Amino acid sequence: MEVEVPESKNPRLNAWIAITVLCFSVCMGIAKIKDDNIVQAMQQYKADIADTWNEYQAKSIKLHIDEQTLLVASLQTGKPGPAAAKQLAEIQTEVVHYKQRLPEFQATAKAKQKAFDALSYRDDQFDLADALLSISLAIAGIAALTGTFWLLATCWGFGSIGFSFVVAGFMGLPWHPDAIIAFLT
Repeated sequence: MEVEVPESKNPRLNAWIAITVLCFSVCMGIAKIKDDNIVQAMQQYKADIADTWNEYQAKSIKLHIDEQTLLVASLQTGKPGPAAAKQLAEIQTEVVHYKQRLPEFQATAKAKQKAFDALSYRDDQFDLADALLSISLAIAGIAALTGTFWLLATCWGFGSIGFSFVVAGFMGLPWHPDAIIAFLT
């Protein structure tokens, strides 16, 4: 079975469209790899954040239990025996230890959250770039079908903005249209 391809009315326009599709497709492919790596790092950070906050909560609960144990022991009349006094001293040591460690866990979790937010910011840039480059490729297809230059120019506009988001994402530039991202999320 043979397919007949109609002869182009404007071969120069089709050449420009082909080059455009090639360039934007390569850009999308490279950006997709980087975006996927960022998403993997975000998933790891999210797991680490949850683990750190869980450890913080566990230590907080242990601290609370130890403090309550010391409170109950202090309310009892009479002097505790040597074994009880030893255990109370160990509990007091744990209380001091937990009070020292809790701020560390909190600071670690907040630092990981900050790193996660920075990755999320870059992920948004790559997601928006992907959307804009996809739109530009769709417009390029329509331009090829209709043979109109103004559609190709529109394609270049969307593609250029998408490409600029790819560059911003790779270079860590602070170009982030918050209003668009807020609407889309």
